[in-house]
Amino acid sequence: MDPKDLHARQDRVQLVDVREAEEWHAGRIPGSRWIPMGELGDRLDELDADQPVVTVCRSGGRSGKMADFLTERGYRAQTMEGGIQAWADAGLSVQAPDDEQPGKVT
Repeated sequence: MDPKDLHARQDRVQLVDVREAEEWHAGRIPGSRWIPMGELGDRLDELDADQPVVTVCRSGGRSGKMADFLTERGYRAQTMEGGIQAWADAGLSVQAPDDEQPGKVT
C-alpha cells in the first residue's frame, strides 16, 4: 500500500510496526502498534483477524515478510511500500513515542 493511501485509510486498518526498539523509539507513524518482527508470532492475539493489517518497517523488506507471515495465517495483510522512510519522504508525520517532539527515521 502506498503511504498516502495508508494515511487516508489509517482508521480502517491495523498498522503494525515490526521494527526494532531503537528504530521505534526514534520515530513512529502516529497510531501504529509496535510488535517487533521477532515477537509477531507470539503476539497474534493482539490483532483482530477480522480487520485488515498493514505492516511497516524502515524500507519495506521486513514488513513484506511479516505481511506474508500474517496472510499465511488467515489475516488480510499487506505491507506499506517503501516503509516509514517513504512515509516521511511523502511529508507525513513521524513522531517520537512520547509525542512530545517530532520523531526521525533511523
